[in-house]
Amino acid sequence: MDAVDLRDFYASGLGRVARRMIGRRIRAFWPDVRGSNIVGLGYAAPFLGVFRAEAQRVLALMPAAQGVLHWPNDSPNLALLAEETTLPLADRSVDRILLVHALECAGHTRSMMREIWRVLADGGRLIVIAPNRRGLWAQLERTPFGHGHPYTTAQLSRTLRDAMFTPYRSATALYVPPVHSRMLLSSAVAMEEIGQRWFTSFAGVVLCEASKQIFAGELAWKSAKARVYAPASPLLR
Repeated sequence: MDAVDLRDFYASGLGRVARRMIGRRIRAFWPDVRGSNIVGLGYAAPFLGVFRAEAQRVLALMPAAQGVLHWPNDSPNLALLAEETTLPLADRSVDRILLVHALECAGHTRSMMREIWRVLADGGRLIVIAPNRRGLWAQLERTPFGHGHPYTTAQLSRTLRDAMFTPYRSATALYVPPVHSRMLLSSAVAMEEIGQRWFTSFAGVVLCEASKQIFAGELAWKSAKARVYAPASPLLR
């Protein structure tokens, strides 16, 4: 989807609920990011704001096919356009990467994941958020989660292992139906609690946190041609 469409969705009532429900799970994974360099890839801007006061640096990379918008609205720009297979970041320069609205729509998934592996620091963390194949949100194109290739938790975990990451915990979120009903949206928190307990297979999105496989990655990249990248911004120097 276009960046403008994504912005407009998260500005709607349904989008604000989606941001809040997914944001709660992200924050549970990363309760403390003090001193970290954090990059959001895809359209992660709605979920990055909570980290700005705590992390050392926060940057939003938006794929060229999607377009880029100024972010955040109330301060100098921290967003830039980037090719998903050639990220303008130095090797091992990022402590944590948040992948949202990216994996399911990637034109070259393997190459993108290799780039993420390259720029992620040793011991770095990655959170991938993708539409749940079994969920209602993936079946309807009226939201961003109805576009691209959806995943089950097992498929997402396998994709990460194939890209030289070690998945070690997963979660689900977004149990409220994708409808613009004030009554349903006001019940989102209660529906989230019920869904987490009894209906995890029907969540709107799946989340998986993974760490970088150092040993496997070094063997795979040992014969690759050395590349030197200048930081995209003074933010990541």
